Amino acid sequence: MKRYDVIIVGAGPGGIFSAYELTKKDSDLKIAVFETGTSLEKRKCPIDGKKVKSCVGCKTCAIMNGFGGAGAFSDGKYNITNQFGGNLYEYIGKQEALDLMHYVDEINLSHGGEGTALYSTANTEIKKLCLTNGLHLLDASVRHLGTDINYVVLENLYQELKEKVDFYFESPVQTVEKSDNGYIVHVKDESFYCDKCIISAGRSGSKWMEGVCAQLEIPTKSNRVDIGVRVELPAEVFAHLTDELYESKIVYRTKGFEDLVRTFCMNPKGVVVNENTNGIVTVNGHSYEDENKHTENTNFALLVAKHFSEPFKDSNGYGESIARLSNMLGGGVIVQRFGDLIRGRRSNKARIEENFVTPTLSATPGDLSLVMPKRILDGIIEMIYALDKIAPGTANDDTLLYGVEVKFYNMQVEIDNNLETRNKGLYIIGDCSGVTHSLSHASASGVYVARHILNQLN
Repeated sequence: MKRYDVIIVGAGPGGIFSAYELTKKDSDLKIAVFETGTSLEKRKCPIDGKKVKSCVGCKTCAIMNGFGGAGAFSDGKYNITNQFGGNLYEYIGKQEALDLMHYVDEINLSHGGEGTALYSTANTEIKKLCLTNGLHLLDASVRHLGTDINYVVLENLYQELKEKVDFYFESPVQTVEKSDNGYIVHVKDESFYCDKCIISAGRSGSKWMEGVCAQLEIPTKSNRVDIGVRVELPAEVFAHLTDELYESKIVYRTKGFEDLVRTFCMNPKGVVVNENTNGIVTVNGHSYEDENKHTENTNFALLVAKHFSEPFKDSNGYGESIARLSNMLGGGVIVQRFGDLIRGRRSNKARIEENFVTPTLSATPGDLSLVMPKRILDGIIEMIYALDKIAPGTANDDTLLYGVEVKFYNMQVEIDNNLETRNKGLYIIGDCSGVTHSLSHASASGVYVARHILNQLN
């Protein structure tokens, strides 16, 4: 049986930065990374960029799995904040969390991200503008790499790591077994021993993670799911926000139900894209650092968080059912003009073609009211009118809404302040822990655990 000092399950942000920190501080450590997907250059979705009718059923989803994880083809936004993106700070402290996120930012800059912009909400009049209109702007510094530069950074990190770490791609871990003084990781027809095991299986590993927790008797509890739409409008409407802040996380409390609706993943001059998650087609957004790839539109998500506990606990299952209904009615993503939605009529091909905002995604014209629960859709409409007060033009008839957008969160795994389970030597980091929900938090958790392991070994 091959032996390693540390085995990392998953090559997403958490796994990458765990490996980076371990090899940087101790080059003699024997480290292996096992990943369900492929290396970065081999990650290709056969239906990417095409109008989706159905998933073709790839053995492994290239969008969600592979080096870089689900964030490899994201907009490359690293939000340096404790106000959103996860609750890592509850485990390691607020200042430590921020320091680690800044450290990750420095690594990204030194691996291809130099010259990219860092935005901040500090000392902005926009916060006052939001407050006077019943909106709340969350504090953050935002490093925008863009989908293109994010890929370059990951490529450079891999080139450096592959000389020091054994990467096993297309090698899904079947089980993790507790041994006397370590762990045995079972992969295909082989087994590998390690003293320390770091699990960073990401969002796509949620079901697998449930099995590991059940087998090793690690307590868990359900998490929330975010459901909403992606808004697309002329870039000029939000230019005064995006030019200064780039990513503005704005929260609104609805008057009727006091639900919280928030903006998410803002993409100035970006594009709306399909996101195929293991056969469920949802919507997302990208933007690029390269000005040649800019569009005339800005897009962002409006999301409502829902959490279920008793008797129904499957928050992700609830989100999946809404996404599947959208797929059934629209053959994928549905697009609707805001003016059509508030008039109670579906959008059709003619109205979309005559619209003043040209869609950047080829989606099926339809009626989101037939898909979205009324309470959630009412909250989104109310939020659009609230945003119109600080960004006039948001509530124009020609504003486009794409649905559905769903953000799935893993169950919360019981871990201590070292992100270690009750089974000592086994660490759960990144989004599969249910603790982090962002690139920056997941990456920071990887560095944190690596340093803890190094302190134990020295």
